[in-house]
Amino acid sequence: MSARNILVINCGSSSIKFALVNEAQETFILSGLAERLGSPEAVLHWRLGEHKDSLALPGADHRQALSHLLPIVQQAAAGALHGIGHRVVHGGEHFSGASRLDASSLHSIRQIAPLAPLHNPANLQGIEAAMKLFPDLVQVAVFDTAFHQTLPEHAFRYAVPQALYAEHGVRRYGFHGTSHRYVSQKAAQMSGLAVEASSWLVAHLGNGSSTCAVENGLSRDTSMGLTPLEGLVMGTRSGDVDPNLHSHLARTLGWSLEQIDAMLNHDSGLLGLSGLSNDMRTLELAREQGHPGATLAIEVFCYRLAKSLAAMSCALQRLDGVVFTGGIGENSALIRRKALDHLGLLGLKLDEQANARCIRGIAGAIHAPDHPRVLVVPTNEERQIALDTLALLD
Repeated sequence: MSARNILVINCGSSSIKFALVNEAQETFILSGLAERLGSPEAVLHWRLGEHKDSLALPGADHRQALSHLLPIVQQAAAGALHGIGHRVVHGGEHFSGASRLDASSLHSIRQIAPLAPLHNPANLQGIEAAMKLFPDLVQVAVFDTAFHQTLPEHAFRYAVPQALYAEHGVRRYGFHGTSHRYVSQKAAQMSGLAVEASSWLVAHLGNGSSTCAVENGLSRDTSMGLTPLEGLVMGTRSGDVDPNLHSHLARTLGWSLEQIDAMLNHDSGLLGLSGLSNDMRTLELAREQGHPGATLAIEVFCYRLAKSLAAMSCALQRLDGVVFTGGIGENSALIRRKALDHLGLLGLKLDEQANARCIRGIAGAIHAPDHPRVLVVPTNEERQIALDTLALLD
C-alpha cells in the first residue's frame, strides 16, 4: 500500500493553520496559514515544496477558506487524501486519546467548551466546516489535554471543595500534550531507550510554555492546569500568581474579573516584566544592550522554569534526561544554559559548544560528558496528529 496523506488542521478564532503530512516523509508536502478570517484582510498563504503563494479572501470565513484550500490540497496529494486530523485544545475528562469525529464526539466537544471558551468553539468551527466539505473522509480530533489524562489524582486535584470537581470539572488538565508525547518518544529513540522504560523532564517553551514529567511513555505531572494560564512565565501570560491577586486588584483598583483576566493572559509574562516584548529573540538582543526590563524578564523566566522542572522531578522514580522543545527551547542556548544553572542539585551541566550548535531545527545531546542527559528535540505536533489519525484509520 502506498504511503498515506493526512491533512492536519488547527483552527483559531480567525485563523487556520494546516499541513499535508505523508506518513513516509519527514517534511510536509504542503503547509500554510489562513489568517484574519472574517475581515476584509482575510488571506490564505501556503507553501508547496519550494513554491510559496498567497490568495486574498476578503471577508472569508472558515468554511470559505477551507473551500479555497481544498483544490490546493487535492493537487498536492495527487488526489489521494486519506483523512483529516483536527487539533482540539480541550478534551476534559471525556477524551483520553484521539477520537473519530461523529455526532457523539462533536456533542462531547461542545459540552466541554466552557473549559476552553476561547479555543474549543474555534476548533469546532473548523471541524464543522471540514466535515461539510469532506463528508466522505474520516476525520479525527486530537486533544492537547488527552496525554495528561494519566496524571494520578494527587497530581490533578486542586485543594478546593469536592463539589467543584465532581459537578463542574474543576481540576488540573494540562496542555501541550501532543508535543510532550512526541518529543519524549523521540528522546527515547535518540537515546536507544524503550519509550516504555524511560523517564523525562520535558520543557516545551514558546509563547505558551509548560513542563511535563513523562514516565514510561505516560504523563505523570505537568505545569499547566485548568487553563493554560497556570505554571511557567510565558510570552504574555503571567503563569502562577497568588490566587488572591484577583480580589486584591478588585478591592484596591476596582478592576473587574474581565480586566484582571485580560491582564494576566495578554499583558503579563515576558511582555509585562520587560515592558518591551513577548518575543524572546527581541529580549535577548535587548539584554545584550543592557535593557533592565529584558534582563529581568529573562532571569525570572529561567528561574521559574528551573523551579518547575525541579518540582516535576517529584513525579519520577528516575531521570533519563531533560528535553527542550518549542520555539524558545529549540533555539535559545542562553535560556537552556541559564535555566540549568539553577539545577545544580540534579547534576545537570551543558557542553557549551553542543548547546550553541543545537538551534534552527538541529536536534541533539547538549550535556557535558559524564553528566545527566540533556537533549534538544524539535517538536512536530502536526506529524503527531497525523500519526494519531492514521492509527484510528488502522
